[in-house]
Formats: sequence, C-alpha cells, structure tokens
Amino acid sequence: MTLDTPVAMFLFNRPQHTARVFAEIAKAKPATLLLIADGPRNQVEEEACLASRKIVQDIDWTCDVRRNFSDVNLGCRRRMSGGIDWVFSLCEQAILLEDDCIPHPTFFPYCAELLGRYQDNEQIMMISGDNMQLGRRCTPFSYYFSAIPHIWGWATWRRAWKQYDVHMRDWAAAQASDFPGDFVSPAAAHIHRKMMEDVHAGRIDTWDVQWEYACWKRRGLSILPAVNLVTNIGYGVAATHTRKRDAFADLPSEAMKFPLLHPPAIERHSLADQAFFDAAIKAA
Repeated sequence: MTLDTPVAMFLFNRPQHTARVFAEIAKAKPATLLLIADGPRNQVEEEACLASRKIVQDIDWTCDVRRNFSDVNLGCRRRMSGGIDWVFSLCEQAILLEDDCIPHPTFFPYCAELLGRYQDNEQIMMISGDNMQLGRRCTPFSYYFSAIPHIWGWATWRRAWKQYDVHMRDWAAAQASDFPGDFVSPAAAHIHRKMMEDVHAGRIDTWDVQWEYACWKRRGLSILPAVNLVTNIGYGVAATHTRKRDAFADLPSEAMKFPLLHPPAIERHSLADQAFFDAAIKAA
C-alpha cells in the first residue's frame, strides 16, 4: 500500500543518518518523493555528500521522484527555505523530514489524515510528529493544539507556507510592538525575540526561527501528537545547531493508535506549552 501524501526528505553529509531515515520512508512507499540536498562546503565533505545521495538513488517502489540537488553549499538557511519553497511549488501539501529525524511508521498516516482534516482551516499552520512533554501525558485525545511549531518531522500546506518570509522583512514593525504579546509566556517571549533578532541580523544561519515568526504573527496553531512519533538522532559535533545534548535528544518514539481520537474543539493547550518552555529553558 502506497502513501498518497508527498514526502520531502532533506539530506546533506551524513550517510548513516540518511540511510536510517530513508529506510522508514521506503516502508511508507510515498507515491511522490521529493529529495533535496545541499552541496559540500569543502572537498573533505564531497565524499559524504555523494554517499548520502547514493543512498536515495535506488527507489524500489513505484513513485514519482523529483530531485533538487545543489552543486554548491547553500547553508542551512538558504537550502532549507529554498527547498521547501520548491516542494510547495509542486505540491499543495507535504510531509517533511530531515536526514536526522527518524519517523515511527504511524507518523505517516497520522500526518496524512490530519492534512486532510485541517487543510482549509487557516488557524492551523502545521502538523508535527514531535511530543516533547518528556513522558507527561497531557491529553486524552490523539493530539493537541499548540503555539509551538516543532519541525523534527512535520507536515504542512502550501497555503500555510505562503506566510513564510526567510528574510523577515516586516521584523522592524514586530520588534517595535509587544510581539508575541500574550501568545507565549514572558520568559519564552524574551528568549525567542532575541533569536528572531539574531536571525534577522544574520548572526544565526537558520530557517526555522522565521517559520516560528510566521506562525506566531498569525497566532497560528500547530498540531502536536499525544505520543512522540519522531526521534532526532542528529545531536553531536557534526550537527548544525544541536551540538549540545539535552533532554530532547534521541527521544524514543511509539505508535500512534488509530482511529485517531480528535479533540472536540480547537483550543490551544497552554499548560502543555508552558511545560515545554520550562523544560527547554532548563535544558539551555
């Protein structure tokens, strides 16, 4: 059985990680597979980048494969944002995985079902496979609504990605206001505003802070699962940002139960969000 929802995979210079993630994608057999790769930063990396690309070369199921491989190194910010732009130039919706995020098999049908259910609800910006409640069961339902756009395995729609601006061109107006206001706690707002300032100024080469900014500007919600569906194995010295291990490294995944039990109302789970922010501040 194939997966109708397009899957996009982002790879770079970690063939061992790439092999583990791609093995899970291969089990899901997406009918459309979009592969995005950055180029090497130097000659030393060339072999690792080529090895990563070779892993995803042979597709043993019937699918439409598209490749967007860069010959030069674009860096995290340009490669990821440009790659996602390319994905949504081709697809109305997609599941997105980086080469260090191993999904549980139930991650794919979970995303596919919720992409269909919320495709026309502009309050919902994305669906995440991440539960970072560190063992706390915060809802009796299959998922909850959050202000936090976790992107270690996620899915979204073209209509949501249209809100994204990698350059954050209207940051000056937000900076002059009380953004993000009461959407998150004062402590979290202070930390994340500083990150946004650094990204806007070019001091941090990343793409995901801009996505958080796009979501928070609209007071958009993310869907987070009641159990963790993705394990991030990318912590370490070779990582771009997650070099220091913390409480969220290598979180085990578990199966999502079906049929999904949907929350009766679209309401943000503020207590779960605060529990995550408290844990993240402690881990920093």
